[in-house]
Amino acid sequence: MKRNLLCAAASLMLAITVTSCNQESQEMTETPPMNDNPLLQEWTGPYGGVPAFDKMNVADVKDAMVTGMELHLHEIDSIANSEEPATFENTIEEMERAGSALDLAYTYYGIFSGNMSSPEFREVESELAPLLSEYRSKITQNTALFQRIKAVYGASQEKPLPADQQRVLDLTYKSFEMSGAELDAAKMERYAAINKELSSLYTDFSNNVLHDEENYITFLTEDQLGGLSEGFIKSAAKMAVDNGKEGTYAITNTRSSMDPFLTYSTERALRQQVWSNFYSRGDNGDEYDNNAIIAEILRLRKERVALMGYSNYAAWRLQNRMAKTPENAMNLMEAVWKASTARVAEEVADMQALADEEGAGITIETWDYRFYAEKVRVDKYDLNSDEVKQYLQMDKLTEAMHYVAGRLFDFEFTPLPEGTVPVYQEDVRVWEVTNKNTGENVGLWYLDPYARPGKRSGAWANTYRSYTTFDGKKNVLASNNSNFIEPAPGEALLVSWDDATTFFHEFGHALHFFASNVKYPTLNSGVRDYTEFQSQLLERWLSTDAVIENFLVHSETGEPMPAELIAKIKKASTFNQGFSTTEYLGSAIMDMKLHLADPTDIDVDAFERKTLMEMNMPKELPMRHRTPHFSHVFSGEGYATAYYGYMWADVLTSDASEAFAEAPDGFYDKALADKAVKYLFAPRNAIDPAEAYRLFRGRDAKIDALMRDRGFPVPE
Repeated sequence: MKRNLLCAAASLMLAITVTSCNQESQEMTETPPMNDNPLLQEWTGPYGGVPAFDKMNVADVKDAMVTGMELHLHEIDSIANSEEPATFENTIEEMERAGSALDLAYTYYGIFSGNMSSPEFREVESELAPLLSEYRSKITQNTALFQRIKAVYGASQEKPLPADQQRVLDLTYKSFEMSGAELDAAKMERYAAINKELSSLYTDFSNNVLHDEENYITFLTEDQLGGLSEGFIKSAAKMAVDNGKEGTYAITNTRSSMDPFLTYSTERALRQQVWSNFYSRGDNGDEYDNNAIIAEILRLRKERVALMGYSNYAAWRLQNRMAKTPENAMNLMEAVWKASTARVAEEVADMQALADEEGAGITIETWDYRFYAEKVRVDKYDLNSDEVKQYLQMDKLTEAMHYVAGRLFDFEFTPLPEGTVPVYQEDVRVWEVTNKNTGENVGLWYLDPYARPGKRSGAWANTYRSYTTFDGKKNVLASNNSNFIEPAPGEALLVSWDDATTFFHEFGHALHFFASNVKYPTLNSGVRDYTEFQSQLLERWLSTDAVIENFLVHSETGEPMPAELIAKIKKASTFNQGFSTTEYLGSAIMDMKLHLADPTDIDVDAFERKTLMEMNMPKELPMRHRTPHFSHVFSGEGYATAYYGYMWADVLTSDASEAFAEAPDGFYDKALADKAVKYLFAPRNAIDPAEAYRLFRGRDAKIDALMRDRGFPVPE
């Protein structure tokens, strides 16, 4: 999320689904009344005001959202119907200022949707989806409003504005143009109708995935725990109690539960069952099946962009991304695909040889990959992931992230005593963030670490309030959200190296929020194939000597990780890159091909199978996200035809990491860190991403560093 809710029309088009309509600006003679709904009240208390999470109630959500939309639309009408000649100040700046009430309401809506969903909220969410679509239509297709924007934009072509104002104006104008602002009335009407349909389909898709995550749980008996660690067993026992099955052990249908089970369980049949549950989410042929929904989404997306003359959805979507065209994105992915699948063949051969040597009498299947990859890791590198896990405590990793933030950004994180500010769930912890040189408050960091019913799977970062200096400086309220399995009482939460990397990744997003130094809310928006760069870059500090030596200590003895184990980790840094790269690229390429295909009579399941076969997808591993539960792409439009962006950003990450590796003081070189903050973090979207990277690196990024990082041959 960019401007908390992305309510301002300019921000809206850059990050989420945009709708349209043929409705002219509505005449409103009176401002809709603000009511006493607690979700609409200005935030009070310390730190510039904080959300009243202690006053959240599902019963207040719909009223708050509807009132917030009405108030924002009134503000937009006032701008659109102004009799004064259009200027940047009375049009663009007023648009930046509008929507504050809805921003407040949407913060709570986002928490209910992502962190605390319930059957009651899902009903409200479904009711609000078409209303939100109509509301957005009345902004992005407001003819009078667009004419004012267009007038300001035209004047700026003759006499450019100051750089930050020109950037806001350019982004705003482009967002309206991409939303069909130039369409005739009939096409605008159809455009709006399509988006109203899509808004409901996205909600249905998300709710179906959440249903399957909550309702497909594998319960184990004590004799089915072979290979599992003591800590995992205790967590599984607690999860079983939470699900009303005391005396058993629950493997929930989430990645954080599935992944370690498939890595360590010696029960092959159960591995297959857990694997099938996870990769069949949204694809079980019942009322929660997503295949028909996806087909309709694809048809509607293509029809909508065809109204503006685009041949496919991908061409429309990528025009304002770094890649610019689907061809450029595909060229990058295909350049890596051949090397990654070749590496998979090598990895499978190693695993099959080990299974044959053990006399297992099996052929490696998808539910065997993690299990035998771990065996190969131990055999080839004498590196046991469970041994490494003993040094990866969530609390110590949190300290490590704060240490890195202090060294690179001059941020200091101080935990707040419980009760200092309201939280929406008892497990949420809060830190104050200050500039350690000046003592000035930067904001608050909220951490919601544990999985629970109603919380969407995965890990993500959010902002409740973004930094701006427009109408007075606003400090940042940001959160990180994970789905770690809560440990048993008194036990340390131990995580895998991959989970620790993800923890650092999401914290990188939070640091991007905290480092922001922009005036206008719109400039906090992101470019999808660039916005993952900063977070992927921060992952690299997990394996720096300072972090390993000071924070990766044994959960029982407190002893630092021994040098020989550190050496093994670094030696095995490119291990299993075939798996991780190929499962990701499979999803990214599928995303692009689905949106380049003719969706007229598409059979989504058949298309997925046929496309994977044409890609020569290794049969021993699945895509990271199969199409029926690919929430990045089908629960909204943020990552639609943009999942490739992780790879695009990783090219930048690898290239920038080599700059740090070559710096006099390595990854903690202060001069280079300051340069990274100045050009890569602080500007957010105030500078074109390609130009920002050139200012940091002195040149464009090259793919060579990415290939070296993954142990793949560097193309000549």
